[in-house]
Amino acid sequence: MTRKVPWKWVVVALVVLVLAGALMRSLGARRAQQAAATAAKAQPAVELAQTDVVKAQQRDLQRGLPISGSLRAVNSAVVKARVPGELQGLVVREGDPVKAGQVIARVDRTESEARLKQAQEQADAAKAQIDIAERQWANNKALVDQNFISKTALDTSWNNLAAAKSTYQAALAAVDLAKKGLDDAVLRAPISGIVSQRLAQPGERVAIDGKVVEIVDLSSLELEASLSAADSLELRVGQAASLQVEGSPRPVAAKVVRINPSAQAGSRSVLAYLAINDPAGLRQGLFAQGTVATGQSSALAVPLSALRTDKPNPYVQVVVNQQVAHRAVTPGARGGDGKDTWVAVDGVQPGATVILGHVGPLREGTLVKFTGAPRP
Repeated sequence: MTRKVPWKWVVVALVVLVLAGALMRSLGARRAQQAAATAAKAQPAVELAQTDVVKAQQRDLQRGLPISGSLRAVNSAVVKARVPGELQGLVVREGDPVKAGQVIARVDRTESEARLKQAQEQADAAKAQIDIAERQWANNKALVDQNFISKTALDTSWNNLAAAKSTYQAALAAVDLAKKGLDDAVLRAPISGIVSQRLAQPGERVAIDGKVVEIVDLSSLELEASLSAADSLELRVGQAASLQVEGSPRPVAAKVVRINPSAQAGSRSVLAYLAINDPAGLRQGLFAQGTVATGQSSALAVPLSALRTDKPNPYVQVVVNQQVAHRAVTPGARGGDGKDTWVAVDGVQPGATVILGHVGPLREGTLVKFTGAPRP
């Protein structure tokens, strides 16, 4: 005969099981809290100064177009030999100032003088042929008047006289050309400036168009910048720019003065030329970079240094509840306030505490401790 279990024991067993489950859950939650507390104690807090953060705020951005290039002199010239010969009297060197019209060097005049003498002798010979042709024509004319010879002989003598005169004029032109060659043996500076290169040495034989020295005028410099086709559409003549020249601690003001109407073959880039307002102390060939002011806009912005790109998408590091959080952003227009470069961003709230770039990358969830109040 089967013995029945009383219901009260079943109820007691169920209650014991429920209490045991509740106790196990309580112990698990307490262990999780203890583990979190232990992890929080093990994780050190990052101390930030008020100069390490900034508030995301609405700003008026001066939109700028980044440019870069090398400085070059607006006026420069290469002095070349116009006649061949031995170079003499070249004393200027790199860095020497010269004046326009100053004698730089001379080419040996021996060959030029010989050519002038040869041309002069040929001119004298041609002049003598004119005298002979004139006497012959006069004699033939008298004989024709007396009907001793035919008029054909008179025409022939006249043609000989005309040919002699033409030969004489050609000889005189050769004399002028030889005189010019003699003058070209003296090399003069076409502009005032400073010698940047000496390309020949005294005693060296130079050919026609052989380079001797290069002269640059540093009183007027310009930046030659290469822009993409899209960027060139925003550029206008007269726009102001601020440049930083290598080796110069001061910003250099410039202005767009010319824009090439044609794109370069191959690269499809467009060349723009910016005149340097104050070229004092600058040199040709120095590298410069900066921005051209193209307009102004108002947007929520953060310093450009706070924008990080070590992830697939740009982001900024913000402080939320005393912890570091990463916020993905969409960067927009860039602009400056005279000291820093700011970039418009979409993805953060106005007034968010943004960590500047010099702090470096911080892991999300890192505790933050401020040594001072964040700067406004």
